Amino acid sequence: QVQLVESGGGLVQAGGSLRLSCAASGRTFSSYAMGWFRQAPGKERDVVAAISWTGSSTYYADSVKGRFTISRDNAKNTVYLQMNSLKPEDTAVYYCARARGDYSDYRRRFYEYDYWGQGTQVTVSS
Repeated sequence: QVQLVESGGGLVQAGGSLRLSCAASGRTFSSYAMGWFRQAPGKERDVVAAISWTGSSTYYADSVKGRFTISRDNAKNTVYLQMNSLKPEDTAVYYCARARGDYSDYRRRFYEYDYWGQGTQVTVSS
């Protein structure tokens, strides 16, 4: 059984920074691509950033490119999302997820992930 636990969310003013962490259980974390998604009230869950199993390739949604950075530490079974220059429109529940199938490049679509964390709230005030 895989468990993903996010942390690091909170309330921050516009222009501020937060770093989200996602700790994964299981010894095979390093073999899987990972992703961060977010969902605002009344909206669909959309990909924010994704990273390949090696960490060598990454993807960012246009709305966060240049402001957010995804990274992973396979020794700690953890994936991170560094969020800088936060905007009110970044307010959402943020979820980390593990991609289906091992040894894959990053994945961008909701249905390409099979394990999800419980989510962490990020609120950016103006």
